[in-house]
Amino acid sequence: MPQDSQTGGKIYIIGIGDDGLDGITAAARQLITSATLLVGDEPTLARVPTSKAERSSLGSNLEPVVKRLAVHTTGPAVVLMSGDPLFYGISRFLSDKLGKDRFEVVPHVSSMQLAFARVKENWEEAYLTNLANHTLEHVVERIRSAEKVGLFTSDEHSPAAVARALLERGIDYFTAYVCENLGSPDERVTQGELKEIADDDFGALNVMILVRKPNVPDRPAESIGRRLFGNPDEMFLQAKPKKGLLTPAEVRTLALSEMDLGPRSIVWDVGAGSGSMAIEAAQIAVDGTTYAIEMDPADHGLIVSNAERFGVKNLHPVLGAAPDAWAALPDPDAIFVGGLGREIGRLVELAYERLKPGGRLVANTGSIENLADIQATLQRKAGQPNVWMLNIARGQHQLERIRFDALNPTFVLSVVKRPA
Repeated sequence: MPQDSQTGGKIYIIGIGDDGLDGITAAARQLITSATLLVGDEPTLARVPTSKAERSSLGSNLEPVVKRLAVHTTGPAVVLMSGDPLFYGISRFLSDKLGKDRFEVVPHVSSMQLAFARVKENWEEAYLTNLANHTLEHVVERIRSAEKVGLFTSDEHSPAAVARALLERGIDYFTAYVCENLGSPDERVTQGELKEIADDDFGALNVMILVRKPNVPDRPAESIGRRLFGNPDEMFLQAKPKKGLLTPAEVRTLALSEMDLGPRSIVWDVGAGSGSMAIEAAQIAVDGTTYAIEMDPADHGLIVSNAERFGVKNLHPVLGAAPDAWAALPDPDAIFVGGLGREIGRLVELAYERLKPGGRLVANTGSIENLADIQATLQRKAGQPNVWMLNIARGQHQLERIRFDALNPTFVLSVVKRPA
């Protein structure tokens, strides 16, 4: 139970760098010099000159320190922490135990902030984590699709070990920076390819920064646990910088359900992108044929590569613009039409004309204008369509918390073609 704020004295949690008192504000310096109790790990306490204050060393077991702070009433107590106390610090633990009213936090620049400053990269949307608290396997898979990464490495997982783990999984498209002893006279920043970092040695006090090279496709994850449909997005090669245009796994699952495929179904995927929908349709309609129609040559190449990776032999990539590209194809049992273009309403109408009686058409769009156009078209052709608006947010672990990253809202419509 948190203590009442009146049962003990004020506690100040102050961030401090390798330069000790010289690198903090005059107000923070005054708090430290007037403290009657100083708490911190041995390296941090060593940065502060000896005074009359009692010193208490902070070890891996925090309970003795909590008990000491709880009963301290003879003047201010100061807890010294390296960098920003609120960034992978123990501030949350102490405030949960003793109550927020007991504390004031005086932050300092964290080593993570310094590292990004040294390599002149912003960190607004970077994936930040501490390898002391997460498995290397989990972190590597999060890195796979990240733009930028900031890592507190550990004795067990050094920068070289991280680089080797990335290379072993085919993740070779990052420029790496290792920032050692930030803020101290022997500070060093090393920039290199992952294969160079993998063969180097670094000091224990370091931050590793990874910056994705431009226009490099996401490499698919290993196929352990591959599913018939609804595979994670990272299982597919995706074009850069068009990442995010792949039909999300959750939308694929709904769309394939509505397409109601049988083993011998003939399927069209119009505007196939990297081929995720077509590949999963082909896996379901295993004795049928799926045609992935795509006008972008780069995306057409991704369809070929993804089909090879998933081992689907009944998928035929078709390079060309609809409707001309489907002129020679057999009439389908099911059609999926996806995209953001202004012509999607017209394509839906033309695709519906080619659909076999009793066949199913599913359309996916992210635009409300296209939604209205497709809905009106399908209602005119087949009666009132089924319509969904999907708002999906995926949980992401960030800084020892779960936050939700929202995908763009999307609309799915489906109809069954009336018999002639």
